[in-house]
Amino acid sequence: MIKTIEYLDGVVRMIDQTKLPAEKIFVDCRTIEEVGDAIKTMVIRGAPAIGVAAAMGVSLGADSIGATNFDEFYRELEQKCDLLAQSRPTAVNLAWAISRMKQVTQNNKSLPIAELKLRLKEEALTVLTEDIATNQSMGKHGQTLVKDDSVILTHCNAGALATAGFGTALGVVRAAVNAGKNIRVLANETRPFLQGARLTTWELKEDNIPVKLITDNMCGFFMNKKEIDLVVVGADRIAANGDVANKIGTYMVAVLAKENNIPFYVAAPISTLDLSLPSGVKIPIEERSSDEVTKINQKKISPEGIEAAHPAFDITPNHLISAIITENGIARAPFKESLKALAH
Repeated sequence: MIKTIEYLDGVVRMIDQTKLPAEKIFVDCRTIEEVGDAIKTMVIRGAPAIGVAAAMGVSLGADSIGATNFDEFYRELEQKCDLLAQSRPTAVNLAWAISRMKQVTQNNKSLPIAELKLRLKEEALTVLTEDIATNQSMGKHGQTLVKDDSVILTHCNAGALATAGFGTALGVVRAAVNAGKNIRVLANETRPFLQGARLTTWELKEDNIPVKLITDNMCGFFMNKKEIDLVVVGADRIAANGDVANKIGTYMVAVLAKENNIPFYVAAPISTLDLSLPSGVKIPIEERSSDEVTKINQKKISPEGIEAAHPAFDITPNHLISAIITENGIARAPFKESLKALAH
C-alpha cells in the first residue's frame, strides 16, 4: 500500500505530491510550521491526509514547547494551532484534527508535560491508523454499489495519496477490484493542478487497475455515449443537508451525470461532515494563486497580463448526489436525517 505519510522519530515524512509522477521523493517536516507549509503548498493534499498531517503537526508543535506548567504550555500550543488552521480553509478535516488534538491535551492536563507530549504523539498515530481502517470500511460499503464490468469516472484524486492509505473514492474502486469485479476507471485530468492526470493515474497504475485519462471537458461526451456507468468522487467538506464541497469541476461533473441518468456517489469519512453548517452556502472556498492557472510546470500558457480566477473548490448541491458513502454506511436523501444518523 502507498504510504502517503509517516510519523518517525521527530519527523513527519510525506510524499511530495507536487513532484509526482515524474519523481517520487519525500519531504521531512520537523516543525508544525513546516507541516503547515506542506499543507498550504499542496505537498500533501486531500482532506483526510490533511487531517492526519495536522494531527502529527500538532504533536511536533507540542514537542517544541519548553513550558513546564500546563497553562503556559497550552497557551503556546493554541497559538501554533491557530496558525496551522489557516493553511487551507475548505478541508474540514484540518480543523477536526486540530480540535481533536486540543481536546486530548485538555483531557490529559494532569499529566507531566513530558508525558503529555508522548500522549499527543500516540493520538496522532491513532488518527493515522483510524484513517486507513475508515477508508477500508468505506470501500466495503461503497463496492456494493458497483456492478461487475463497470466503468467508473472519478474527478481529482481521492485515493491513497489523499488519505493515510487505501483512499475514499479510489478505496471504493480498490474494494470492488478486491471483491473480484472487473473495473475500469476514467480519470478526469482535473485542471488546474492536474491531480487526476498526475496522481490518480499514477496510483492506479501502481496497483495495476485499468485507467484511462481524459480531459475535464470530455466527461459529458463519454456519458452521452453510455461509456460511464457511475461517478465516484471524494469530498473536502459536507454540510448537514448533504451539499458537498470538492475539487473545482465536481459540480460540472454532477450536473452532467444527472442529465445522463448516471449515479453520482460521494465517498467521505464521517470526519468530513460539518453538521454545524445547514447547507453548502457557508462553506469557505479557498482561492489559490492565478499562477496555477496561467502556468503548467512553471511554463506560461497564457499571454502576459491576463487575469485568471482560481477557486480551488465548488459546491455540489445535494439533489445531484445519489448517495454519500461513509465508513458507517451509505446515506441517501433526505441527507439531513441520514447523515445525522450515521454520524452518531
